[in-house]
Amino acid sequence: MNIGSGGGSGEPEPMMDINTTPLIDVMLVLIIMLIITIPIQLHSVNLNMPTGTPPPPTKDPVVITIDVDFDGTVLWNGEALADRAALEAKLQNVAAEPDQPEVHLRPNKLVEYKSVAMVMASAQRLGVTKLGIVGNEQFVK
Repeated sequence: MNIGSGGGSGEPEPMMDINTTPLIDVMLVLIIMLIITIPIQLHSVNLNMPTGTPPPPTKDPVVITIDVDFDGTVLWNGEALADRAALEAKLQNVAAEPDQPEVHLRPNKLVEYKSVAMVMASAQRLGVTKLGIVGNEQFVK
């Protein structure tokens, strides 16, 4: 009898830990099979592009610049407009043209938003379709 070992025979006790090596091997095989069977993902959009050469542009677009000054004054190609009615009359003439000119709106950095919104709302209501805001780089901090 072995008194120092807490009783029992002199045999070593069995290990109670699970052997994870075969489990890892099986998981690696499953991952490899999964990678092989997944179809290749293409991040492309198929477009039907026109064949041949595009016709050259016939003429350069006409550009009208509307500036909104810091105090709300509206300038049409550098010329100050008296009031909103004068602006709307000019915008109505632009909207009536068959080939509308481009209208570039350049607000000042310090102008109140309501002045710029008034110009944009008038242009939209009167049917101006080629309206763009230029000079946005001044608003980046």
